Amino acid sequence: MKIIIANKSHAQYAEIICTTIEESAKVRGTGIARRTPEYIIGKMEKGNAVIALDGDKFAGFCYIETWSHDRYVANSGLIVHPDFRNQGLAKEIKEVVFNHSRKLYPNAKIFGITTGLAVMKINYELGYQPVTFSELTDDDSFWKGCQTCKNYDILTRTERNMCLCTGMMYDPERKKDIKKSQKKESLNDKAFKRLKNIKQTLFYKKEKNEN
Repeated sequence: MKIIIANKSHAQYAEIICTTIEESAKVRGTGIARRTPEYIIGKMEKGNAVIALDGDKFAGFCYIETWSHDRYVANSGLIVHPDFRNQGLAKEIKEVVFNHSRKLYPNAKIFGITTGLAVMKINYELGYQPVTFSELTDDDSFWKGCQTCKNYDILTRTERNMCLCTGMMYDPERKKDIKKSQKKESLNDKAFKRLKNIKQTLFYKKEKNEN
């Protein structure tokens, strides 16, 4: 099994990718934003997709979308072929596409909306946090992609404030703040220990002199 950055040589898999995504949604009874083979091929040609192959057999896929002038990035269309499910492949694909996204768009907020608990768990382990829809991109082209979802009427009725999907986001700036805070706490701990050692030393010397 290999998970690689897709390119134009993988265009032959576009049809089965779209079919697998659609059939999976039907089985789960959930909504999905449909994509055409031409759209998938475009992602491959730009290096904005990850594909998993077992020899020449299609095993899994995920692609990258950008919004609001590359300030927001989504890892979309995550799918594993039925023959390769329940083996942890979805998590491996998600990790590869996530790291690829961070490399291509280091300052972007990476987000996603999903009804799948398994995807939510994977996202959380990668550092995503649940967010309201208002924190996601306001790019109309992103939300238009939901028009083919059977739950689109819920989204429109709530004026894009909520739906059956859960919004999650990885914010690199928030991650930096956490690391700075952890570093500061670590430095404060070291300073406290140093001060404690100094006090203990002074106390020992004082006791020694008095005796």
